[in-house]
Amino acid sequence: MIRVYNHYISRFTVLLISIEICLLMIIFFLGVGIRFHYLETSFIDLLFSQLPGAIVFTLVMIACIAAMGMYQLDSKLDIESTLWRLMPSLAIGFAIMTLIFYLFPELYLGRGLLAIVISLALLLILITRMIFFRWPGLEVFRSRAIVLGTGSGAEELLSIAEDSSILRNLNIVGFVPFYGEDRRVPVSVVLPKQGSLASLVNQCDASEIIIATQERRGGGFPIQELLECKMHGIKVTDIATFFERERGHIRMDSFYPSWLVFGGGFDQSFFRTTVKRIFDLLASLMILLISLPVMLLAVVLILIEDGRPIFYRQERIGKGGKIFQVIKFRSMRNNAEKGGQPQWAAADDPRITKIGKIIRKLRIDELPQIINVLKGEMSFVGPRPERPYFVDMLTEKVPYYNVRHSIKPGITGWAQVRYPYGSSVEDAIEKLQYDLYYVKNHSLFLDLIILIDTVGVVLFGKGGR
Repeated sequence: MIRVYNHYISRFTVLLISIEICLLMIIFFLGVGIRFHYLETSFIDLLFSQLPGAIVFTLVMIACIAAMGMYQLDSKLDIESTLWRLMPSLAIGFAIMTLIFYLFPELYLGRGLLAIVISLALLLILITRMIFFRWPGLEVFRSRAIVLGTGSGAEELLSIAEDSSILRNLNIVGFVPFYGEDRRVPVSVVLPKQGSLASLVNQCDASEIIIATQERRGGGFPIQELLECKMHGIKVTDIATFFERERGHIRMDSFYPSWLVFGGGFDQSFFRTTVKRIFDLLASLMILLISLPVMLLAVVLILIEDGRPIFYRQERIGKGGKIFQVIKFRSMRNNAEKGGQPQWAAADDPRITKIGKIIRKLRIDELPQIINVLKGEMSFVGPRPERPYFVDMLTEKVPYYNVRHSIKPGITGWAQVRYPYGSSVEDAIEKLQYDLYYVKNHSLFLDLIILIDTVGVVLFGKGGR
């Protein structure tokens, strides 16, 4: 994995993006050659004249492909799934490029050229991906690791390793038993440790040791052997860091409080706060302008179906536990909680109106929260704001739940794009693991990734209820 501003990106993803950037640039100039072959212009002159358009086209297409989740490690690799996501990616890219031509006429390429380039991109990207994910040479990019421990943590690592779509960066070659720990993995994957840990690592040609045991006290923990391995260039990784790096969340059952205290991240500096506020304002104003027609249509449809009120205000917990009024389009019938008891929204909730079901699925009901962002009560990206009733309940049951309130809540966030809608304490724990990751590692780079992923969530209606 490659670390960029505290966020880990797979080497597979970096390689694939690099290949497709080069491919899109080549496709663009190939399309230019096909479209303008009759012009008496040298290739060099044509290259420089069309270079700005090529760069804009490539960046737009890469962003659209990313928005469809095609660079996520758990994306499916079969032709049908790839085609299903690639076609709308390029269609959205075509629409965005048309808008760019309207706003910046100097970049105008012509619909004929754009159609040729999009058609070539569909064919060649599909072929490239089919070859890329079946290329035997990709094994070179997979690190080899051994796991110290055979208990519950090792068992979970084994289940992850067996799913190649989840763990494409790492090849776990075996597990080393730890003194006094119950074995939860098959004997076939246990490595016999006859010499030192360093010699076993060399024998397995491994480059990393993952510590999956929770018991680290007493004389059984091989601290000297691990130090020797580290001095010889072998990476030693805690299981909490492993989940943070490979899965993009912080496992509640895999870290110690000291790991949070002494670990990196949790940037609350003046510079980061200022950059985040500027990003919030720019992103909110941009989305407000783009979505204004959709919001006006939602207002009309809500009035027609269920009358007033159009907006729904509700108390939520913000940064530092401060209570504020969140603003959303009303998606439930009036008096949805007439019993007075707050309720989580469930699948096929009977309280939701017909229009409400649509706007919740497409996340249109969240758009008025832009007002909260402009007022400074929320960020565009951050943990989902919860109601005081649920916060009090979850704080009692879930350790470190209040850590998510150290930054402003957001309209969208890492948990929202990585985990479906939650409606139970168990779901809240799962989402908290992603929220902790964001609180620990938030940056402008991660905010941009979340913003791009949110487009895919909205288009596919994932997670809405």
